[in-house]
Amino acid sequence: MNKKLYIFLHVGIWCFMFLSPWTYLRGNGTPFLHYLMSCMSPFLMMVVFYVNYFWLTPRCFVIGKRRYYFLYNTIMVVAFGIFLHPWVSLTSDLFVPTAPRYRETSIDTMFFMMRDMLSLAMSGAVATAIVLAMRWQHNEDARLEAEAARADAELKNLRSQINPHFLLNTLNNIYALTAFDQQRAQDAIQQLSKMLRHMLYHNQIDKVTITEEIQFLENYVNLMKIRLPQNVDVKFTTHIQDRELKIAPMMTISLVENAFKHGISTTEPSFINIDVATDVEREGDDGVRNIITFNIKNSNFPKTQKDRSGHGIGLNQVQRRLDLAYPNRYEWTKGLCDEGKNYQSIIKIKV
Repeated sequence: MNKKLYIFLHVGIWCFMFLSPWTYLRGNGTPFLHYLMSCMSPFLMMVVFYVNYFWLTPRCFVIGKRRYYFLYNTIMVVAFGIFLHPWVSLTSDLFVPTAPRYRETSIDTMFFMMRDMLSLAMSGAVATAIVLAMRWQHNEDARLEAEAARADAELKNLRSQINPHFLLNTLNNIYALTAFDQQRAQDAIQQLSKMLRHMLYHNQIDKVTITEEIQFLENYVNLMKIRLPQNVDVKFTTHIQDRELKIAPMMTISLVENAFKHGISTTEPSFINIDVATDVEREGDDGVRNIITFNIKNSNFPKTQKDRSGHGIGLNQVQRRLDLAYPNRYEWTKGLCDEGKNYQSIIKIKV
């Protein structure tokens, strides 16, 4: 809570409590001393409140010394409650001596004392409830902050786990290219350098532009094409309206990896189609939200059990990263299509 608002609430509430005696003081000539003596009840309530607020609740109740908390409160409430009754009678005798009197019985006296004690006890209970609520809120804020830090650490850890499994094969392919096509080898080295730069630098920040992310995916696809047979058709298309849209880096690289790993055959015709598009979705009457769609479709040539090392880990990482980076702001449709011949994965992210 804002500190100024916090002080204002305390001052406002107690001003109201101390002005309350005016509601039963009649006439324009009420002596100021009469008013001050009539404020004894709200004054003692304030004493009980702040003794609990600053001392008994934090130093006894919260740390488990409950018996001292109840003992000190009982002594204070009973003492103040017993004191208030003769004080009210004294005030009445001093300033309203002509007021009609009735014979007060012991039951009446006990009733008035119990009433005052209950008011004092309620004041202490309210103070304790406020302190406990504030501590709960503080602990909840700390928990949420720790949870956010843990989620951020997990997100960074997931990013660091997205290593280029193709790196060794790519280096071998580049080495082979140097023997008969040095220009292609140089281009491949440049693309690999851009990819590694993206992973080293962009992977450490929360958001990159969609243009940078597309360039990263294109470099990956171009490097993978080096070792693809002629029977594989790879298409990478984009339909981008706003190239400055921000997105979490390396969000879909695992899906592209899986497309190349499980979507091509060395002997049969195969294809991989990757499409990245942006669109605008209207929310309500006036609001709009940008949508980024990753659509990856490939022929289905699942690996044998022997060759399925790491299968499913990439998909789990994508799922977890989406949950952390875009909670309740994404849709992911994936599975076999075209009678099991192909596999398609569509992710729509609201940014």
